Amino acid sequence: MSRISYIHDFNEWKKEFSFYQEVKVRFSETDMFGHLNNTVPFVYFEQARIAFFKEKGFMQNWVKQQHETMPVVADLQCDFMAQVYFDELLKVYVKVGEVGKSSVDLHYLATREDGSPCFTGRGAMVQVSKKTGKSVPWTDEMKNKLLSS
Repeated sequence: MSRISYIHDFNEWKKEFSFYQEVKVRFSETDMFGHLNNTVPFVYFEQARIAFFKEKGFMQNWVKQQHETMPVVADLQCDFMAQVYFDELLKVYVKVGEVGKSSVDLHYLATREDGSPCFTGRGAMVQVSKKTGKSVPWTDEMKNKLLSS
């Protein structure tokens, strides 16, 4: 496996995941060669990230019109490890890599049913004000939720 900058020891990194979202590869997500289009993992990351934030209790507030803050993607990357094909069932795992003042670095791992990895990713999310667009610090309660398993 080639070196992935945000993973120092793949086996140790992989053990830290617990939350996942299952995703079934749809025919429309494959390309003319029959494998998953290279843009689709970002959609899967979004699905898993939203489910992760729902479990933490954040999405329920962020989507309320009167709520002051919302999450935005600051950066996102994907590293491909194996081909993925139509109708495969994947588990897309999400975990917190690091929590900043108003940001969180999330890590992603997609595995097949047999547990073998097919792609990984990471991305920074920033909590911002809906009115000003400026970053808004996490509360201590939010930081604790992000850092809990």
